[in-house]
Amino acid sequence: MPPVRDDGCVRADLARFVAESRAFYGARGERRGPASLEELRAVRAAAPRPDDVPVEELEVDGRTVPLRFFLPETTAVRGAYLDIPGGGFYLGQTAGGDARNAALAESLGIAVVSVDHRLAPEHPWPAAPDDCEAAARWLVEHAADRFGTTRLAIGGSSAGATLAVTTLLRLRDTGTAAAFAGAVLQFGTYDLSGSTPAGRLIADEYFLEAYVGHVADRTLPDVSPVFGDLRDLPPTLLVVGARDVLLEDNRAMAARLRAAGNDVDLRVYPESPHGFTGHPTGMARAALAERDSWLAERLAAHAGA
Repeated sequence: MPPVRDDGCVRADLARFVAESRAFYGARGERRGPASLEELRAVRAAAPRPDDVPVEELEVDGRTVPLRFFLPETTAVRGAYLDIPGGGFYLGQTAGGDARNAALAESLGIAVVSVDHRLAPEHPWPAAPDDCEAAARWLVEHAADRFGTTRLAIGGSSAGATLAVTTLLRLRDTGTAAAFAGAVLQFGTYDLSGSTPAGRLIADEYFLEAYVGHVADRTLPDVSPVFGDLRDLPPTLLVVGARDVLLEDNRAMAARLRAAGNDVDLRVYPESPHGFTGHPTGMARAALAERDSWLAERLAAHAGA
């Protein structure tokens, strides 16, 4: 059975970034997502929206799914990555997410396809996983013609990581998950039911009410993937900060993935809270460089290439 590679909460090679991270987050202060529908609407209205990346609305599995494409400008396409944006299932794509996807495309020479899935509370579960599954199936079916490659990977951050896992579970159940060389899960939330000690830490968050408030049993794997049958999934990299409220949730998911026989790499970054890879710190840059290296290795080794 493949081991879980766990770098722990203190890594000697990243110690040089700790002081900077402490100073940055000390000045920044603690932040939380919208706690009500009124706050959500205000945050949406104030957020800078991406406006320079064309959105293609494609008909997939009988529904229209908006996809955003990012291609390398200086190299040929060597793979394709399905990005599922974070945002608590209710905020969606941002200008910052576009910039990070463009950088990833250029760094690895890959096509990055980002899905603008429907958002709660206007479109609660299962709208988002339905859209993400459709986007994944589109990529599997069209990557060769559209990008000239069958080397595929998937990933997401926060709620996007959750949706990446539920997407893979749906694909696995129809024999399609093997098309993906790997999955990058950044600080996902995997128990939305509040049934585990990790899940209870976020049980009162508004995003849960917005997304699955109508669901009687939130231990459904399509809602809380930590409760699912996790066999036969692609190699997975889990990235999380040592100061993230979701740290134990990510440790639990890593353990469950490993127990199911999967290749799992758990990396915990010191002095880092939720969402840290989107912040301007040396720790974030180091984590993203390691993500890029991991992705490049998986795409290069993919048997379907």
